[in-house]
Amino acid sequence: MIRVTLESETDALLDIARGTNVFKPIEIDALKEVLDDYHGGYHEYGHRAVTFIQDDKPVGFAYYAPTAMTDRTWHLYWIFVDKSTQARGIGAQLLKYVEEEIIKADGRIFLIETSSLPSYDLTRKFYLKYGYEQAAVIRDFFSDGDDQVIFRKRLSQ
Repeated sequence: MIRVTLESETDALLDIARGTNVFKPIEIDALKEVLDDYHGGYHEYGHRAVTFIQDDKPVGFAYYAPTAMTDRTWHLYWIFVDKSTQARGIGAQLLKYVEEEIIKADGRIFLIETSSLPSYDLTRKFYLKYGYEQAAVIRDFFSDGDDQVIFRKRLSQ
């Protein structure tokens, strides 16, 4: 089941993100801030946080929002799945859910930004598998040798 993220799930989601062994400590800190801001009122600005629940516990998460100063462009800021349940379709279900919600909101373009580091190889392959195109690479964006890779998908004509 996918539903709106509850504030009480913050610690569990942080643990899941840590457990993926992909995110740096600074990214975990940023996720905590994002969740705090979301529950502090960012949802009023169109930001959305959803949790995938399996056996009554969170196993996946996505955070997305409309991009300011654009015509119906959206950004995916976070998506992750508990390491013990990866490669079982949960990430795909979350991504499809998010895309459908953006389409319902008359979204036009969906952008996803990620890292070029080898630890993100599967992440980049995942986006390509689900119809995203690699739209840009900004060299040394996150740090020297860690490029930002931007994926794009048109959701409506």
